[in-house]
Amino acid sequence: MDQQQTIERMKSMRLAGMAQAHYAHLHEQLYQGYTLDQYVDLLVEQEWEHRYNKKMGALLKNAHFRMQASVANIDYTAQRGLDRNAFERLASLHFLDKNQNIIITGPTGIGKSYLAQALGRKACLELHPCLCCSTARLLDDIQLARIQGTYRKLINSIQKAKLLILEDFGLIPFDQNGRQALMDIVEFKYGQSSLIITSQIPVATWHQAIGEGTIADAILDRIIHSSHRITLQGESLRKNINN
Repeated sequence: MDQQQTIERMKSMRLAGMAQAHYAHLHEQLYQGYTLDQYVDLLVEQEWEHRYNKKMGALLKNAHFRMQASVANIDYTAQRGLDRNAFERLASLHFLDKNQNIIITGPTGIGKSYLAQALGRKACLELHPCLCCSTARLLDDIQLARIQGTYRKLINSIQKAKLLILEDFGLIPFDQNGRQALMDIVEFKYGQSSLIITSQIPVATWHQAIGEGTIADAILDRIIHSSHRITLQGESLRKNINN
């Protein structure tokens, strides 16, 4: 069997990383000084990296992030009450291992979404499926799925996300369908995965925003239990950017 056949068989077995490294070895003489063990290690490493990058790219795409947020680029100098030590502990993602939630509240423009999406991107880099969306949009999608008969498919996609980021929670009042949809989400995620919720309104007013006391009690009990809270204050960071 010649070397080109070897490469083609690697590709047919979906060993694209190995095939690429072996091709470079044959045509560019890159690894002439390697021992057999070193060369095998190289091929395995290239295959692992190829698969990692492919999966990570798919996770980032499916997460629907709206910004290129990064934990490394968090601004701790702004006067907004963000505790660096506390946030960096969250950025270790241990809260995902414990299926805990994070609640980020504060006025508009203070950086809630950036913090949430930075954590979400870090989760994707560590190969945890993540989904980011506005609360109102997701509730609308659930209601539409009920009508179209695709409800189970949508819920399954939400369940697969190790981290679900709900932005602008409570910005639009909940109606009966919205409350039920939110209850469905929270019930499916509770104890199985994590939520990050951002909101302009304080947690103390969420019960009123959800409405219908019994359902609100059930929802908030599942969200707030074992949650980490970040309460931001101060002026909009966008003002500083514009100035």
